[in-house]
Formats: sequence, C-alpha cells, structure tokens
Amino acid sequence: MSQQFEINQQTKPGAQASEISITDITFEHYRELLGIGEVRPRLTWIVRTTANAWQQASYQVELYGPDGQLLEQTDRLDSSQSVLVDWPFAPLSARQQADVRARVAGTDGRPSEWSQFCRVEVGLITPNDWTAKFVTPDSLGDDDSVQPVPAPLLRKEFEVRSSFTQARLYISALGLYEAQLNGDLVGDHVLSPGWTSYRNRLRYQIFDVTNLLRQGPNAIGVMLGDGWFKGRLGFGEGIHNAYGDRLGLLAQLEITYHDGTIERVVSDESWKTAAGPVLENSIYDGETYDARLERDGWSAAGYNDQNWTGVRSLEWDFTTLEAPVGPPVRRIQEISPVSITISPSGRTILDFGQNLVGWLRISVKGEAGQTITIRHAEVLQDGELYTRPLRYAKATDRFILRGGGGEETFEPHFTYHGFRYAEVDGWSGQLQSCDVTAIVCHSDMERTGWFECSNPLINKLHENVVWSMRGNFLGLPTDCPQRDERLGWTGDIQVFSPTASYLYDCAGFLTSWLADLAADQSEDGIVPFVVPNILEGPVIPAAAWGDAAVIVPWVLYQRFGDSGILATQYESMRGWVDHLASISSQKHLWDEGFQFGDWLDPAAPPEDPAAARTDPRLVATAYFARSAELLGQAATVLGKPEEADHYLKLASQVREGFNNEYVTPNGRIISDATTAYSLALEFDLLTRPDQRQGAGKRLAELVRESGYLISTGFVGTPLICDALCSVGEYQAAFRLITNKENPSWLYPVTMDATTIWERWDSMLPDGRVNPGEMTSFNHYALGAVSDWLHRVVGGMAPAEPGYRRLKIQPVPGGDIFSAVARHRTPYGMAECSWKIEEGQIEVKVEIPPNTTALVTLPGTGSQDEDKPLEVGSGTHSWKYSYRAPKAGPGPAFAR
Repeated sequence: MSQQFEINQQTKPGAQASEISITDITFEHYRELLGIGEVRPRLTWIVRTTANAWQQASYQVELYGPDGQLLEQTDRLDSSQSVLVDWPFAPLSARQQADVRARVAGTDGRPSEWSQFCRVEVGLITPNDWTAKFVTPDSLGDDDSVQPVPAPLLRKEFEVRSSFTQARLYISALGLYEAQLNGDLVGDHVLSPGWTSYRNRLRYQIFDVTNLLRQGPNAIGVMLGDGWFKGRLGFGEGIHNAYGDRLGLLAQLEITYHDGTIERVVSDESWKTAAGPVLENSIYDGETYDARLERDGWSAAGYNDQNWTGVRSLEWDFTTLEAPVGPPVRRIQEISPVSITISPSGRTILDFGQNLVGWLRISVKGEAGQTITIRHAEVLQDGELYTRPLRYAKATDRFILRGGGGEETFEPHFTYHGFRYAEVDGWSGQLQSCDVTAIVCHSDMERTGWFECSNPLINKLHENVVWSMRGNFLGLPTDCPQRDERLGWTGDIQVFSPTASYLYDCAGFLTSWLADLAADQSEDGIVPFVVPNILEGPVIPAAAWGDAAVIVPWVLYQRFGDSGILATQYESMRGWVDHLASISSQKHLWDEGFQFGDWLDPAAPPEDPAAARTDPRLVATAYFARSAELLGQAATVLGKPEEADHYLKLASQVREGFNNEYVTPNGRIISDATTAYSLALEFDLLTRPDQRQGAGKRLAELVRESGYLISTGFVGTPLICDALCSVGEYQAAFRLITNKENPSWLYPVTMDATTIWERWDSMLPDGRVNPGEMTSFNHYALGAVSDWLHRVVGGMAPAEPGYRRLKIQPVPGGDIFSAVARHRTPYGMAECSWKIEEGQIEVKVEIPPNTTALVTLPGTGSQDEDKPLEVGSGTHSWKYSYRAPKAGPGPAFAR
C-alpha cells in the first residue's frame, strides 16, 4: 500500500484509562423480560468504551433475588464471549424473579464497574403450573357454524384482600382476546395471542396488573374474537374453523400477598358470558361494531350479570402452551391523512400518503343507529377506491353510533387492513383530518439497520422495503397484508431473511416462526408452502420455498451468531434435505414434481406467474445443492463431523449433477437466462474457473441485452447484483439498480410507490392496475435487494457469525457518490460511510468494542488493494485519491 495512503489513515485516539461500562444486558432474543419461557437463558451484554481495539478478556456475573439478596456469583471467567453466554447458575423456576448484573475486564486486566441490574421473570413452564381451564361460552351458537356471531364477553368477579404486593395475569385464547380489569384495558398488545401452529404451539402472554387491582371487589372481563383460529382463512371463500369450531379463553390471575400467599382467579365454569357490541369480526372482511349494544361497566365490579349465561370447559392440550420468544404486536405509529377528497362518484376518499398496515380510529358525533362505513384499499383507479386486488377480502369496518350527542371514538379490535386509502361513508357534515387517524401496527421489533446514499430514489426504495417489512411482520412473516391470503409463505421469507435481519432484530420473531415450520413439516420432511399451514390438499415440496427450512436458520446464525438456532432446527433442516435426496434422480437432480420456479419473472404473462425463462428443474437442483451445502456447514458448527461429511459430499454430488445436466464446458447454461446464471454463480455450482468466467460473461451480456431492465423473479432477484459483482461487473449491477424504466426496482418509486410491489408492474405506466390476479402493492420479497445495498454499497457485512468480525468493503458505482450503512450488531453499533468529492474518497468506520474488522478500501490504486486491513474497535477514517475499479473478478461478498 502506498506511503501516501498510509499517512492519510486516521484513528480517533482513545485514552487507555477510558471508562468501560456495560450498557445493556439481554436474555436470549427477548426484548421483554416479563414471563420468559427459558429457565437457563443465555446472556448478552454490550460494552461501551472509548478505548481503541478493546477486547474483553474476562467477565463475572452475579444473580440476586428480588429482595436484593445475592443468590449466586461466578468467579472471574477468562473468556472473550459476550453474546449468548451460557447461563452460569442453577436453572430458574416458574414465576421466579431475579436480577442479573455483570462486569468485564479488558486485556489489560482493568475491570469495568458493575452494570445496572437487569430484572428477569420466568413465566409458567409446565402444564402443572396451570390451574385454569379453557372455557367457551355456551351461547356461541352451533358448532361448526361459519355464520358470523357477536364477539362474546366473559367476566368474573372476585375479592382482593389488603396488603397484596403484586399480581400477574397469564392469558391466552383459542381465537383473539382483549382483556380488562376493573374497566381498564390490560396491556397494550393487539391481536393476541397471534397466529401459530395452534395444535402444536399456543402462545400465552403475561401482564403485570398490580396497579389495576384494588382492595375489595374486583372484576376481570375478556372479549374474544375469531382471528386466525376460527375465522375465514385462505383464498376465495377460504376455510372456516381451521383449528377449531369454538372460541376459548384461558386466564390465570395470580395475586401475591405480603405474607407470601398466592390467590388465583382462574377461568372455569364459574365465569359468565354474553354477546358484546362487536357483531362481526374477520381478519379479511373487517369488523362491525354497534355501540348501542355496549354494556357499560361489564368488566367492573358490581355489574348486574344476572341475565348472562354460563360457560363450559373446553379440552385443549396444555403441553402446547408456550411463552412468546418474539415481541407482541402493538400500535406503533399514528398517521394523519394528507388529503381528503371527493371522488368522481361523490365518495369521500382519505389518502394517508403511505401504504400501511393497521386500521383507522375515528371520532364522530351523530344520531343513534347512524352507520359509518370505512372501506380500505392500497390504490385508486380513475379517482375511485380500487378493491379488485383485495379479491375476496371485504376490508370493511362499520361503526354504528350510540347517539346521545357526545363524541364517540371507534377503532376495531379483531381485524387489520393493508391500505393507503380509505373511503368513508355515512359521515354527517364535513369530515376533517383531525377526525381520523391511521394506526400502524406490527410486531414491536427493535430497529437495528439503516442505509442512505446520495441517490434519493434508492433511498426511497430502501424506505419502501422497511415499510413492507413492517406491514408483513405482524406476528409472522406474511406475503401480503391486504387480500384474502396474508399467509406465511416460505419462499418470501427465505429470500428476504438477510434483509430483515439487518433492518430489525427479528431473531426471536423468526425463531418462533421456524418452530411453527418444524411443527407443520410432514413426517417425511416436506415443508409446506405456507407456515402455519392451512392450505388444503397434500403437502408437496417446492424448491426455494421449502428450502426456507435450511436457509432461514443459517441466515439467523450468520447475522445473530446463535448456533442454538441451528441446534433447535437441525432435525427440521435435515428432514428437508433427506427428503430431497430421496426424491432426486440417480444423477442427483431434482427434476420431477411441481415447482414455483422463478416466480413472477417479468416475462411471465399476468395469468401465468410461473411461466419463467429459467427451467424450474434447474432452480430445484440448484437449491438442492445449496441446502445440502448449508446443512453440512451447520453440522460442522454443531460438532457433527460424520453428518457434515455426508451432506457436504451430497452437495458436491448435486453440483456435479447440475454441471453435467445444465452447463456446457465453457459455462453456458441451459435456460439461457439471468436467474440461471445468478444461481450458478452465487450458489457456487460451477466446478471450474473457466466455467465461472464464461457464465459471468454471459450474465453480463444478458443484462446489457435487456437494457439493464429486470429479468428475474422471486428466485433470481436477490442474487443478480451479487452475481454480477462477483465477476467484476460492478457497473452493470449499478445500472440495474438505478434503472427507472419498467421493469426495475425504481420504476415503482417513480409511480409513487411507498412499499414494495408483488409484481414489477403491479401498476402499469398508464396508472391502471395490472390485470393479473396477484397484484399486491405490499410484498417485501422483491425488496431483498436491500441486503446487497447494505453489504456492497454500504460496505457492511459479517465476516464471522454475529458480526464478531466485520467485513467492511464499500463499493462505489454508478451515480452513487456517497453512502452510509449503520447496524446495531450484537456487540453494539457499527457504521461504514464513504463519500467521493473532487477525486478523493473518504471512508469512515465505527467498530464496536470486542470486535475487529477486515477493511478493504476501494479505489486506492495500490497493488495491495484487495488485501484487507485489520482494525480493532473504535473510529477509523481514510482519505485518499480515488481510482474507480477496473472490471475483473470481484470479491466474494458475505451473504
């Protein structure tokens, strides 16, 4: 490296005597620590220090009881591990509360101060911890009915003695629930307990309700909704009662007194029930609420429930109950309309300026019986609300006023919608923007990743990706949030999981979903198309979709450094690959059966989204090789050498079969299409360097021949920019990402998209909606290219699992002259920024404590340009004359 370059390197000084502190202690992947489901939770802490190149050399942990008594402590343990450290104490027990604190020392032996205490409380662990029963109202109507019935209210009065010290409510439902104590809402969760593979996993929630109780008479009330358990699911008319034909409640209120005694108020046959004001509720169709039927004071003590009917017990397997590992769904944001207009037909249309997921809250005055009808949609056509893309989902809420002259406020309880526009009918007088608010809802994950560059259209594209993730990470990773579907499609999250893992801490969220995947996997290893699986008919394998069983756990391991996810999912991963091996040909090809292939290739006609340019059998064999390879690597991580050898050998055999069947000696591939070459290059399926060179040359030719327009579908889109860069075609990748014509990533941005579309042209250039059946305007899969933006343009990737070592390697290109990528790694905040001005480039990086980074600086003009620098934690910067890279074999970017 040139002497001039070395002189211009700067490292921000950090005093050796700088303060060292632990800023955060977390348990497993929990964001909330009230009622965790682990008795030996692994610990993670983040260190803050201004010292450069700081490395942890040892740590010490202490465990205290809630009374401040020291229960256990470790010796000083010589270890640099600070992420997912094994629990060093005796297992915790159900309901146990404990305070944990830690301190660390660097390589100089100087210890930090003790951290602040972090309180954790264990939930209910075994069926024996429950004394409550599942109960269901006698008055729900006929079993197996698909007709809507009012959402039932259930209540119970009880006495509370003086001197109680705490109260916990453990609660779940077969359906959805909203709980109240003494007239006050319990917690801020919505749509709980969420959707899981109910027969195998049913989540319960725990709430601290100490402040909602009072000495003397008290009452608990719960309203139940159909949700995913009983309501309509799937395409068209769909199916009803997918998991059961009766709603059920499980509630266990535990009140602890000063003398240590515990009293329990549990759901049993002593509860009473009546119909509530929610007349209809459906995830797809919306909610009808008649305020005239409200029962004032129904969840408070002293209410007259003589006319209420009884409940009966409902059988359910208590071994399915689990504490959540991911965050709950909450109201996250409120958005006011940006405009209120009158459509050509005279209807009132609200535009919120953003395609979002949630519902509307309205405040209105009117006469008794007056009905406010709200219809939701993502787009307008000819100035009117356009609902055809919703298919059979009505997405309509109705609010029937109570009257009486006062202002009434309404928001639905048991539904959600994907929309930017809302049509409001039945409003008296002029609707004002202050009367209506959009409530944005999704799983309350922590934001961990940001990206910005000098191209404003790319920034808008990235923002759209974030909004699509938010809208579709509602309890589980759905394909879309608006139509008669909203299912956990495996293929979508398989391609998007790297992007998701950068933008948000979704480890707990996806760990929960993977548990459902394993639960719904067939005995012979087949992964269903959607998880939880509610599709009728036999479960059949499909490449890129079923491969989520292997690829998503591997991505989580790479991004969060958690080998425990691999251990938990290993049998599921192995089951999938073993099934593929059992159905493959003697040539190790997966060349039979149904395939989605490169779904939604832009060349496919609207009525046939599977008609891609790439042979679906080629796609299947490529993914077979990829999953076998990753399974072999997972076995290595888990210390299973014999199995690692077996699956790595299988991957090699499949690669050989792929080459023999689909690749010519000079690297031309049958299915002369960009997705085929992208798969071959990115999945390392080409066994000789000259083949790789030929394939790369042909890929670049195809991209140029397309006019740098998109020619890939679900499978090829996440791979093509990386594939081009891997063979030195950086500028082709940048021209592809910055193209604004249809089809391209930026075309929807020029069409005022605020989320990622399902089709490249969900809206046609003339402003009309694509005539295809699948025209969702909120579908994150094609936004998977953001992972390339983060790793390559932003220059930040994990060089070791969990970012213990970072790979800093920004790549300028096209008309992008600056970029910044920021990511909160498990070790703390990391950042890479660069900008080019007047022929010079400045690169700045921030590396968190207890990590190192391999930094490859672009355009130095040095013979050692590809040789990375190794730097420790701290802030570093370089400024030098920039020389654009020449075409040629490029770096292998961490995926």
